[in-house]
Amino acid sequence: QVQLVESGGGLVQPGGSLRLSCAISRSTSDSPAIGWFRQAPGKEREGVGCLKHRDESTYYNVAVKGRFTIARDNAKETVFLQMNNLQAEDTGVYYCAAAGTKRVRSQCGYEFEYWGRGTQVTVST
Repeated sequence: QVQLVESGGGLVQPGGSLRLSCAISRSTSDSPAIGWFRQAPGKEREGVGCLKHRDESTYYNVAVKGRFTIARDNAKETVFLQMNNLQAEDTGVYYCAAAGTKRVRSQCGYEFEYWGRGTQVTVST
C-alpha cells in the first residue's frame, strides 16, 4: 500500500516561497502519476498540478502556472512542490496524492487513490 507524508508547510509573507515535500512509501514509478491538491477554508479541494511518470510531463492549475513547479527525486522517493510568489489566496491545506490504475478524463489521466494527511500553508503578513 502506498503511504504519502507531506512536509514543508508553514507561514510565509506574500511574495515569499515554500517548498513542500511528499515522501512516498514505495517507488514512485509504481504509480503512474503524482498530484498536488489544496483546500482553502470554506472551499472545495482543488487540483494544483500533477506529474506523469511515463514522460515526466507536468500540468498545472491556471491559478498557479508560472509560480509553482512539481519535480521528483526518485532516489529519495520524494515529490516536491516548489511554490514561488505566494499570495494570500494560496493559503490552505496542501495534499499530495498518488494515482492508481483507473483512467479518468483529467490532466494526468488517472484517478488519485492514495492521499497524504496534508500540510498547512498560510500566506499572510
